[in-house]
This record gives sequence, structure tokens and C-alpha cells, in this order.
Amino acid sequence: MDQHRYDYADFTYGAYEPDDTRPPRTNRRPVVIAVGALVALLVVPVAVDRFATARVESRTAKAFQEGMHTPSAPEVHVRGFPVLTQLAAGTLRHVDITAHDIPASDTTGPLPVSQLSVRLAGLRKSDDDKEALARSAEATALLSYQDLSDTLGVEISRGTRPDQVRAKVPLAPGADVTVAATVSVLSGNRIAFKDFQVTGGLLPEVGRAALTQVFERPIQLRNIPEGLRLRSVTATESGLSARLSGESVTFRSDGGAGSGSA
Repeated sequence: MDQHRYDYADFTYGAYEPDDTRPPRTNRRPVVIAVGALVALLVVPVAVDRFATARVESRTAKAFQEGMHTPSAPEVHVRGFPVLTQLAAGTLRHVDITAHDIPASDTTGPLPVSQLSVRLAGLRKSDDDKEALARSAEATALLSYQDLSDTLGVEISRGTRPDQVRAKVPLAPGADVTVAATVSVLSGNRIAFKDFQVTGGLLPEVGRAALTQVFERPIQLRNIPEGLRLRSVTATESGLSARLSGESVTFRSDGGAGSGSA
């Protein structure tokens, strides 16, 4: 027999044994249940708070619409989370309201407001639910040139400066005169038109007297919440942008929005 032959039977291999060092398998079902329960605890309060937020926004919009006589309900956004704790305390920290087409309060000449955007701080309602009081408020009111034209009786458009409007005065068929007037703020939430100058055409003395009469009486804003004070007015592409602010601003749901005058 060849001495160099290897008998493979002489090579023995150890039998395979599983590695017992791995950790035993555990049941992960309790962990999944615990996580699900935690998520439910977080989601349910959020859903309840969102429901409460939507409800108070809807009620606020309805009350504002009734008080300001707008054709549609305004957009209302209650800021801050959670809202439930704010409701429990009786005061909403921050509320934003955007209303459109607020009509004039009477027929004596107040100017309609095309859009009113209000940011309220510390809003709470009265005990009889007939009014709401904000600790402070900032607002922007847009007065369209069309409404200005209807109120003044002459065609009003934007001037060349932020504090200026342009008026087109018809004197005769095919003969118009263009004048520029400076807009400013007076006490009592009034907008004044001063220092008008002819910028196009010839204005006879009788026309100048008539135009002076048109511009001599300031326009007073009456259809805004009580407590807001007119701070500035700027001529923009869409109309006059009036900035207002105030403290202890009152909203009434019985149709009495307040005169808005000092």
C-alpha cells in the first residue's frame, strides 16, 4: 500500500453546534401595544383641541358677521396650542380676523371697508355673550378707490406719492381736469384731503371752488370696531390702506360695532 495515501476517514470534523450566545427571542407584542397606546394618548387630545378650535373659530366668525353685517363670514384663526386651556381660562391669547365688504354703518356718507384684517390679543367675551373685548388690537383697512369715488363724487385714483391721490374732474364733454391731493389722518378716525394742485388741464375758478367743497369735509370711518384708532393712511394700487391700532377694542354681536370715532 502506498504510504503516501491519505485515508480521509482519519480526518474527523466536529459536528456543528448552534451558537448559544445569542439572546433569546422576546415577545415584542407588549412593546407595540405600549407604543400604540402612547400615540393614542398624544393624538386624541390634539384632535379634541382642534375640534374645539374649529368650533370657537366658527362661532367667532358668526358673531363678527352679525355685528359688522358682512355678506359672508370672515376668516378667523385662533393661534396658540392648546386652545382648550385658553377657553378654560376665558381668554384667547391671539386671534386673527379677516373680513371683506364691510358696509357703511348708515347713509350719511361713511366709507365702506373693502377688507379689514385684525390681529387681536387677549380676546374674552362678556358675561351676556353680546360682545367681545380684546386687550389690544392692530388692524389694516382697505378703502377702494371706487368707494372713494362714489363717496366724494369725483373719480379717485392713486397719486405719484404714497400720501397722495389723484382726482379726475369732468368740466365738459371731452374736457377733464386732473388734480392731486394729499391724504392725511385727523383725530376721530377721519381722513382728510388737503393741498390739491392741478396736474393736468385748466381749472377755472368756479371749478376750483367746487373741488374745494368736495375735499373740505374729511371722511370719517364709522364702521370699525370700537377702540381702534386711525394711525396712518397710504395710497396703494388697490386703494387707501389705513392702519389702525388700539387697546380695549370692543366687538358687539348685536349690530353695534361702534362708531370708531374718538
